[in-house]
Amino acid sequence: MCRLFGLISSPLRTHATFWLLDAPDSLSAQSHREPDGTGLGYFDAAGTPEVHKAPIAAYEDRLFAREARDVESATFLAHIRYASTGGLDVRNTHPFEQEGRLFAHNGVIEGLDRLDGHLGEDRSLVHGDTDSERFFALVTRETAAHGGDVSAGLVSAARWVAANLPLYALNVVLVTAQELWALRYPGTHELYVLRRPAGGRHGSRHLDHTGRYGHLRVRSAHLGDRPSVVVASERMDESPHWQLMAPGELLHVGPDLRVTSRVALPDPPAHPLTLADLRPEAAASQRPE
Repeated sequence: MCRLFGLISSPLRTHATFWLLDAPDSLSAQSHREPDGTGLGYFDAAGTPEVHKAPIAAYEDRLFAREARDVESATFLAHIRYASTGGLDVRNTHPFEQEGRLFAHNGVIEGLDRLDGHLGEDRSLVHGDTDSERFFALVTRETAAHGGDVSAGLVSAARWVAANLPLYALNVVLVTAQELWALRYPGTHELYVLRRPAGGRHGSRHLDHTGRYGHLRVRSAHLGDRPSVVVASERMDESPHWQLMAPGELLHVGPDLRVTSRVALPDPPAHPLTLADLRPEAAASQRPE
């Protein structure tokens, strides 16, 4: 299953080190199949998005994913991909960038011909083959239609997909230079939130988060003395304060770290899919490891 990770410390910028494939030689890592792509997005001091990503299609790409990346930003977005739609190509690797926003997705949307028709000329925003980037293009269009309100755009796009297309899951993290949004829909996959005070629950610890299977690791000494909010596909440390988002919940973290959330999509998809309904490669990408 794809892994999502978002981190925000706004308005303060934070140094953090990411390993997108940690401990590659461990027995644990060897017991699970290789991901199909890894990516890291963040913003430079001027607010310009930076994206580093690679498909896991060659030895050089695996080296890229396993080397430490030390970066500074107020927001970060990391993704580990197991392909469901689109081949092993950098253009199909998350996160995606549009209009100064970064986006990553875990799930499966089908009926892509109909989605393409609904996008119309906005299909030009899409450079790859994935359902994820197509949905992001719809979010971008709906955000513009709602006067730049990302929350409204994200909900409008998700409601259209939920009403019109076959849907297995739509877990999303979207970031700008100062804000973060997350959506869990419906309840197919987990998505957790941690409101982390400075120093964590003990008040004196830096951030050191590691995914269950050792694929993603994040460290930040800066977060020993400043608060942050983390969104992730799984609990990534021992804190008891991780909260599972409700099905249909939209979460927004503002530039001052103020967190708001609501159940924006209370109804189930009109055309829900099960694992048995998916193509074999799509089903494989959605199973827990």
